[in-house]
Order: sequence, then structure tokens, then C-alpha cells
Amino acid sequence: MRRLKVFKSLVKDSLNTTTHGSKKYHIWMAFLTFMMLVGMYCYSVQLDQGLSATGMTDRVSWGLYISNFTFLVGVAAAAVMLVMPTYVLKDIDFKQAVLIGEGLAVAALIMCLAFVIADMGGPSVLWHMIPGIGVFNFPNSMLTWDVLVLNGYLFLNLTIPFYILFRHYQGKKSKSSVYVPGAILSVFWAVAIHLVTAFLYQGLQARPFWNNALLGPRFLASAFAAGPALIILVLAVIRAFTAFKIEDKTIKKIAMVVTVAAQINLIMLISELFKEFYAPTHHSESAYYLFFGLNGKDALLPWIWTAIPLNVLATVLLTFHKFRNNFKILFFSCFILFIAIWIEKGFGLIVPGFIPGPYGKIAEYTPTGIEIGVTLGIWALGAFVFTILAKTAINIELGKLRYKK
Repeated sequence: MRRLKVFKSLVKDSLNTTTHGSKKYHIWMAFLTFMMLVGMYCYSVQLDQGLSATGMTDRVSWGLYISNFTFLVGVAAAAVMLVMPTYVLKDIDFKQAVLIGEGLAVAALIMCLAFVIADMGGPSVLWHMIPGIGVFNFPNSMLTWDVLVLNGYLFLNLTIPFYILFRHYQGKKSKSSVYVPGAILSVFWAVAIHLVTAFLYQGLQARPFWNNALLGPRFLASAFAAGPALIILVLAVIRAFTAFKIEDKTIKKIAMVVTVAAQINLIMLISELFKEFYAPTHHSESAYYLFFGLNGKDALLPWIWTAIPLNVLATVLLTFHKFRNNFKILFFSCFILFIAIWIEKGFGLIVPGFIPGPYGKIAEYTPTGIEIGVTLGIWALGAFVFTILAKTAINIELGKLRYKK
């Protein structure tokens, strides 16, 4: 009963905390609310008209929604780069940032699930994914594995920080014997969520663009570059607008993770380009379409030729110690790296897999305003959830939010 009483008090105090703030905070939350309302309106149009309201067709059946889903799985998995050194290796330099990283993982996973719902056409078909009720088809279907690992990772990233914050809210220390086993499990689970997502594409033999043994490792490399890059940007905002102090050495250590992952990701990109273009076969047509266009069709050229230079520039800037330790350059590099990987791992990965089709037909894909509206609404939902989680966690860690007996 006492724990329930404390939990009710925590919920009440959290609501009070998240509904009060500075003028800038209220403007930010109002903006996110407006974007979510726009997304809800666009989604209502999609529910009314069906997926015909999107740019997807029977030729290109995955588009903007699944592109964002694939990218955000990596952002969610990146929290492990803070969890492992903090909880497993006892590196105190990461301690201030780990709860922020796990909050970001929760927001990313919620967005992942929202994008899946949007791509399915509507929530009414979700019952098919419920074990024992729908046609779950476990363990044969890779989609069912994806459902399990995503929801399992969401559970871990909700319960571990909640336990720690719940104890701190009461003015008590969290017991490592309680949360460390879950933290260790989350390390392996984070790798699993991204590998399973990669295997989902990699196992489709009729799509040679994805049928690549390097896809899984490259998914991890890009995830551990883009995810921590976003964490650095979020930490920069928190340092600027809150009393929660993140030390320079914490950001510098995360920047080193980003740098190594970005270098590995770039090496793997070069390896893939060599494989596709040095000795091309008819299976290389998707790559030709992506990078050079095919039969006069070139809708993706502006996207990929924006992503590659940004990727290279960011990696070069991060590689040099002098540039990486200059926070203005570091934040700029992280921003353009995040954008580059979002393009490359989204449009640059999902759409070319369908072009040309199995019979050689080229049907290009362009997202509609409805898709863009729903996508912006879901990103706003993720930012809204993260803001609430971060504001509550920061106030508990600063001692401003405490249980009053």
C-alpha cells in the first residue's frame, strides 16, 4: 500500500512539474501539440481514404513510414552505448547522461510502434499481431521476432529508469542488484532489436538490394553513430536550458563513440559501393537507380547525393581531435551526421529495394502531404513524450521532486 501511495504522489508531482515551466517551455510544448494535431488530422484522412492517400502502391509498399521506423530502431538501440559503460563498466562519466539516453530510447520506440500502426493502415488490424488471438506465426515470421524484441526493449527501458527514479524520488539509493541484471540484458537486447530488423529485410531473396550479408553490421554501425549524435544534441539543449549540468568530459566520451561508429559506417558504405559497382550484375540495378538514376527515373538522386557528402564531412570533422573538442563544430557535425544517416538509412535503403520490381518495372515513389503530416505528427509525439520524461527525471535527480511523507 505504501508503494502505491508513493506512486500516486509521483504521478501527481510529475503532472505538476510537466505543466509548469518557462515561457520557452510552454511555446515548445504548444508547438509539439499543434504538430500532433496536424498529424492526427492527416491520419484521419488516411483512415477515411485508406493507404491510397499515401504515395505507396502495390509496387512500392513501404515508404516514409517504414523508413522512419527503420531509422528510429537504431536511435532506440543507441541507448546501450550509455547503459553499458554506466551500469556494467561503472564509468561514472556517463552517469549523468544515461537516464536521458534511456528516455530517448523510450520515445524512439513509441515512435517506432506509431509508424508501424500508420503503415498498417489503421489500428483495427493490430489484433493480427496478438499471440493466441491473431495469426502470430511465431517463430517462422521475422515480423513476429521484431514485435517481441521491440516491445521487450521498450519494457526494459521503462522499468530500469523507473525503478532508479522511484527510489531517488523517495530519497533512497537504488540497489544495483535489482537493476544491473536488467541493464546487462538490455545490452544484448539492443543489439537484437537492430539485427532482427536487418534480418527482416535481409531475408527477402526477391529484393537483392537488401539481400546483403553486411546489412546487419551496418545497421549497428549507423545506429551507434546517429543515436549518440542525437543524444549529444539533446544534452547540449539540456545544458543550455536547465540546471542539470552535463560535464564536458561526458559529451567528449560520447563524441568518441560517435566518431568510431561513423568511421566504421563509412568504411562499410565504401565496401557496399565497391560490391555494387566494381563488378555489377542485374542485381545492381537498384543501386544504380539510387545513385545515378535508371531509365530516366531519378527521384532519389537529390536525397542520396545530399546524404553522402554530409556523411563524409561529418566523419572527417569528428575524426580530428581539434575539431571534435570544439563544441560548436561537434554539435554541427552531429547534426549533419544525424540527417545524413536518416536519409541514407531511410529513403536510401527502403525505397530502392522495390525499384525496379521483380519484373523489371520502375515505379517511383514520392510521399504525399498526408504521409508527411502523419510523420511530423509522430516525431512531435516522440519529442513530447521525451520532454515529459526528461523534465520529470531531471527534477528528481536535482532533488526538486521528492516524496513528502
